[in-house]
Amino acid sequence: MSNTRNPINDPPAAGLAPVTRIEGAFELPDASPVQPHELTLDDTVQFRCHPGIACFNACCRNSDVTLTPYDIVRLKRRLNLTSDAFVARYTTPFELDFHGMPGLKLATRPGGRACCFLDEQRGCTVYQDRPVACRYYALGVMGIREKGTAVVKDRYFTVKEPHCLGHDEPQTQTVAAYRQDQGVEQYDAMNRPWRDIIIKKRSGGPTVGAPSQRSLQLFDMCSYDVDSFKRFMQSPSFTEVFDVADEDIAAIVASDEDTLAFAMRFMAQVLFAEHSIPLRAAARERRIDERQARMQAARQRHQAERDAQRDVYAQAGEDD
Repeated sequence: MSNTRNPINDPPAAGLAPVTRIEGAFELPDASPVQPHELTLDDTVQFRCHPGIACFNACCRNSDVTLTPYDIVRLKRRLNLTSDAFVARYTTPFELDFHGMPGLKLATRPGGRACCFLDEQRGCTVYQDRPVACRYYALGVMGIREKGTAVVKDRYFTVKEPHCLGHDEPQTQTVAAYRQDQGVEQYDAMNRPWRDIIIKKRSGGPTVGAPSQRSLQLFDMCSYDVDSFKRFMQSPSFTEVFDVADEDIAAIVASDEDTLAFAMRFMAQVLFAEHSIPLRAAARERRIDERQARMQAARQRHQAERDAQRDVYAQAGEDD
């Protein structure tokens, strides 16, 4: 979409965003609202948003909110919708990277850029379950992996946009206190495994390169459709392969949060071989047999190609 920020090149306005630092400080566009000075949890910020401020709702009239998996869990539950119904009604798809990794943005009103949940008088109509990007504003956080390390660290920063008057309000608090007041701690805890998977997909791992359609579908289900993942966990496609007790499956699917956390483990195992879910013995043996059969078939194809090439050379020699 032409009216959305490029998630690869431009830092997001707020929220738990995946970014890989190669070396030095991350680069910002000249017109970026992000202040490049990194903040710690103990640093103090000056900001307050409230209904009486002159710019109230201005940020929501120009909405560009990338949704995280836990955003969708909270919003679909608030609206009493299934995951797929919420996604169909209230989101717009986009690509998280040039390989086509699926992302979702919160929908805007038809013909404009105002948030679909904005009420001009009351403000946000889903405030208690608003997305993490909205909770952080006018702060943001990026997950950054330093060069030469495998650890992803949170880095906080300030977002200052021309329309926002909240920075002039006489209220100061630490970043830690602001995060607690805005209720982002649970969101960050739920979303970090997802963010880390995106960073691994961008910067390394067994499936580097263009992902298969199947892996994109897996990413989409695990990230944005917790209800479909619950059905998958209770199907033979899961139970015949993974050694998870029936009572444990029942306990997991009874909770959206537990299901989402398990879906992230499952995705890390499938995409990066980070084994945390045991396989059934028969499934392990079957996979070994299938792998050996594939290797044998590949060797046979290679030998057939070599034999065919030798025949071509032999025929050419006879013709001469």
